[in-house]
Amino acid sequence: TAERGGLMGNRGILHDRDRRLGVSRWKHPHWVCCRLAFLGRHRPVMKPGRYTELFFLDEATALAAGHRPCAECRRADYTRFLDAWTAAHGARPSAPNLDRRLHPERVTRRRAQVRFEALLGQLPPGTMVVLPADETTPWLVWGGRLWRWSFRGYGEWQPPGSARTVTVLTPRPIVEALVAGYRPSIDASVDAG
Repeated sequence: TAERGGLMGNRGILHDRDRRLGVSRWKHPHWVCCRLAFLGRHRPVMKPGRYTELFFLDEATALAAGHRPCAECRRADYTRFLDAWTAAHGARPSAPNLDRRLHPERVTRRRAQVRFEALLGQLPPGTMVVLPADETTPWLVWGGRLWRWSFRGYGEWQPPGSARTVTVLTPRPIVEALVAGYRPSIDASVDAG
């Protein structure tokens, strides 16, 4: 897609020397989301032998994919995330332990995304879901509305309907951190809507 996104992610080296993606979808459990610009660092995208850059529309999208804030370039967000995690889960983990706790909640051994069912009215802002009528289109829970996700931003919105059961894309422990008060950054298209 031509859209650049608002954050960059990392799951290890997922491409070959010709910049083609292989079958791997991760090489380690340390899935982070980073700022696009940090300390003037520049690098070619998909350089052979270096990690594969992933790009996300916004933080809610990265969280739904199972990524957490980077402890280096997004230190303040990482600290806020850990504060909410600690409130939700009772213990403040190191970054590697946080990743080990998150990993089985992201993907199954067969490389399928872990999802769960929930009542829409019980989900916190920043959660990404799919609706029963269309399991392929993600929607963001935000501002008392559901916002339709796309690579370009959020488009149409609809009222959530609290009794509706939905499939949650955001990993359960991250949803629990959202319940405990973590608020992710959201693409400006939500405000435009």
